[in-house]
Amino acid sequence: MNDARNVVRRRDAALAGHRGDEAAARAALVDDDPAVRSTALAALARMGAATGADVRTALADAAPEVRRRACEVAAQTGLATEHLEPLLDDEDPSVVEVGAWALGECDTVPPTAITSLSRIATRHEDALAREAAVAALGARGDPAGLAAILAATTDKPAVRRRAVLALAPFDGPDVDAALHRALEDRDWQVRDAAELLLRDD
Repeated sequence: MNDARNVVRRRDAALAGHRGDEAAARAALVDDDPAVRSTALAALARMGAATGADVRTALADAAPEVRRRACEVAAQTGLATEHLEPLLDDEDPSVVEVGAWALGECDTVPPTAITSLSRIATRHEDALAREAAVAALGARGDPAGLAAILAATTDKPAVRRRAVLALAPFDGPDVDAALHRALEDRDWQVRDAAELLLRDD
């Protein structure tokens, strides 16, 4: 019964975003069910009514799904983006993954974010988190992140492929050497990514 009521409240929160009902969406931000809170934040973002305080509160929510949604909304709206970097140390790898993605999408990030993303790209235990961090470093195109991207070209296949693609904004002998090594990679997607970049050059 509780599950059914939760579904109804989540539906109502989503509908509030489509109807421009800020009061209903804002009331759902403090719902007991994390799925409802997450949907409410997305609803506020949809109608352009989300605030920095809303996003900051959600980034610190006890539920990982709310923190993930907050990262997405921060990237989408530009709100509270200065509070994203701490999410790279989140206990939940899926939050780290989305937080890294969000930092790659932001217009600007502090220089320390490149250091943090580089750490995740090379040291995090979760492969999806490493992959997202590598992609974010490529999206940022900051030379300070190049060493981490190059290191990731020796990671698992999915991370290697992402690392090769992340080399697109960079040039130099180290980049050329990594791309040519990738042409001999045992994974065909890694080889294809390297061929694509070398062909574009």
